[in-house]
Amino acid sequence: MKANAQMKSYDVIGDIHGHADKLEALLSKMGYVPAGRSYKAPAGRQAVFVGDFIDRGPKQMRVLDIARAMVDAGDAMAVMGNHEFNAIGFVTRSKEHPEEFLRPNSDKKRSQHHEFLAQVGDGSTAHREWVEWFRSLPLFLDLGGIRVVHGCWNDLAVAEVSKGYWGASGRRMSDEFLFGSHVKGSALLGARKLLTCGVEWDLPDGLHIDGKGGEKHKEVRIANWRHWAKQLREVAMVPSGNAENVPDIEIPGHIPMAPIEGAPIFVGHHWFSGKPAIETPKFACLDYSAAKDGPLVAYRWDGESELSNDKLIWAGGSGAV
Repeated sequence: MKANAQMKSYDVIGDIHGHADKLEALLSKMGYVPAGRSYKAPAGRQAVFVGDFIDRGPKQMRVLDIARAMVDAGDAMAVMGNHEFNAIGFVTRSKEHPEEFLRPNSDKKRSQHHEFLAQVGDGSTAHREWVEWFRSLPLFLDLGGIRVVHGCWNDLAVAEVSKGYWGASGRRMSDEFLFGSHVKGSALLGARKLLTCGVEWDLPDGLHIDGKGGEKHKEVRIANWRHWAKQLREVAMVPSGNAENVPDIEIPGHIPMAPIEGAPIFVGHHWFSGKPAIETPKFACLDYSAAKDGPLVAYRWDGESELSNDKLIWAGGSGAV
């Protein structure tokens, strides 16, 4: 979605994952004022959420209440994260196989979604209403001076999604997009995965990455914005102890690696750690593992064409940040 409004100052906020205490502390630190059950933005500013409101954390309903009220009041905008997209698929039945859901309700998938289901009430009216709200979220925002997406900004993916994302009302993800983006090998599936999950590379047979929950992943996330890198291990984003599971080879030629031009890009999704810092003057990841013991991070953008570390602000978390 491309914004038409005149330039504002934006506070871009990273993945929250149900940690309402960190969200409220960060909003207060940035001068947002409590307003009923939500928060009002300071004059001339607007929050922008990068998605992943749900799963993992203890106060997911509180996070959703704040975010939705802020969006409804014009104090915030939001893009969809992969966790919101997965939540939609988890309750939507396949057209071809009505006995199945677009996102399989297997024990593994259910365990990843367990905390949200427990807090919202699996199958409840509230559950259905929140899934409908998720369908109102765009997959990207082009705000003129900045671009915001959950996993990776890709112009071709943005163009593909833009063809038919919104339904007739213009306020809800279309069924055509929802079902089309679950078709194996489709352009829509590829575009959606790039925007919500970023660039991923399939590991050779016999190699895997140990996930945060003990699961084994056959693909590795790629920091394709590090355009200066030459070796795969320089751009492979893996948990500690997994580096040896990434082949020590040059970056495969089909992985897109190019300098970012134009408006700066903000993403979440990638589970950074340590002291928050921008990656390049044109790119910042704002996910610093708030879902675990990391801080919730925001960037306070005021019209600059290049990003700087002094515009980062965070709240909550432990460790030397």
